[in-house]
Amino acid sequence: MKLRSLGAVLLATLSRPHLWATAVRQTFTLAPRGWWRTAPFLPIPAREYVSFRTHTQYGSGRHEPDVYDVIDYLEWCRDWHSTNARRRG
Repeated sequence: MKLRSLGAVLLATLSRPHLWATAVRQTFTLAPRGWWRTAPFLPIPAREYVSFRTHTQYGSGRHEPDVYDVIDYLEWCRDWHSTNARRRG
């Protein structure tokens, strides 16, 4: 993901406080194991995973994710997680 796209996603997420916890959870869920051992020492999803997801979403692994698609994904994760939490509780 290019820095410009990442910034747009971060701004969109920051303007939606109800998604903050979900965004943090998904960041660490999608980060590869041992992410802290290799530069840039950030929990960034593997390039191959992002390429696969963008290929299945847009038909090309080189397409930049749309900000609203990322927000929709976070909303879906939030809803899915809350639904499963209710089932367990």
